Amino acid sequence: MNFLHYDVWTQPGDLVHVTLSGNAANVLLMSESNFQNYRYGKPFQYYGGYFTRSPAIIKSPSSGHWKVVVDLAGRAGRLSAQVRVVPGL
Repeated sequence: MNFLHYDVWTQPGDLVHVTLSGNAANVLLMSESNFQNYRYGKPFQYYGGYFTRSPAIIKSPSSGHWKVVVDLAGRAGRLSAQVRVVPGL
């Protein structure tokens, strides 16, 4: 499975902005344990989904350390991404 992943730290209400270059992609915000499940093909939970436009914006549900995963959902193509956290109001 090919994917990109990034570490982010957020506060409640922060916005995770993911700027995609290339194809549409899954952009998933998840905990470390859910990331491990994702990597090993086990059931996992996430925030986000399939985005066809950039930037993908996901609101952080709580403070803490999160993984941002970007993948092509099994489709062919090339992908790069930039991730930044924008403080909530």
